[in-house]
Amino acid sequence: MPHGYSPVLRRGLTATVATGFVLAGAGTAAAHVSVSAPDATPGRSAVATFSVPTESDTASTTSVKVTVPEFTSARTEPLPGWTAKVDRNDQDKITAVTWTAAPGSPGIRPGEFQRFVVSLGPFPETETLTFPAEQTYSDGEVVRWNETGDHDSVDHPAPVVTLTAGSAQDSGHDHGDQATAAADTASDADTTARWLGGIGLALGALALGAGVGAVLRSRR
Repeated sequence: MPHGYSPVLRRGLTATVATGFVLAGAGTAAAHVSVSAPDATPGRSAVATFSVPTESDTASTTSVKVTVPEFTSARTEPLPGWTAKVDRNDQDKITAVTWTAAPGSPGIRPGEFQRFVVSLGPFPETETLTFPAEQTYSDGEVVRWNETGDHDSVDHPAPVVTLTAGSAQDSGHDHGDQATAAADTASDADTTARWLGGIGLALGALALGAGVGAVLRSRR
């Protein structure tokens, strides 16, 4: 520490640095697989984004499997270096989506994270939805994110989505109202265009008449 600093300032800087290390360590420990689906609504499809960090200091994440509650539709977003597989049961309902690092791909290396995007639907009539996940590392370790309850009180919380209010029927009415409003707007615009076109023709005819009259007068 340079000699120009007072003892109080030295203690303050030391405490600040120490606090920074504590917070950094807490951030690393709190890292876990999470999911975001802000548009998830009962009865409709929505895009879910799973965020997967690598917590190991020596191994990479090579596979991520997410269990889903029997959706009828799942479309994965292409991701370079990864392949996606959708599992279905004997009733053709989707039960899981698995992303695997392609041969030659490094996967998710230590200190990195990756987002996996999939469109799922329709979402069921519920307030929250749990997506247990299974994370496999290059050294063979498998971490299961399937614990429920308060995320601060469990070591491996399962990703959870909170659905927005509304239902498929309500959403259908909304879309119907929007379509009706759009049709009314288009009709009004068409009527206005016709009036403007008529006025333009009338003005053009008047201008033509005035021009012809001027030519005749000049010949006289």
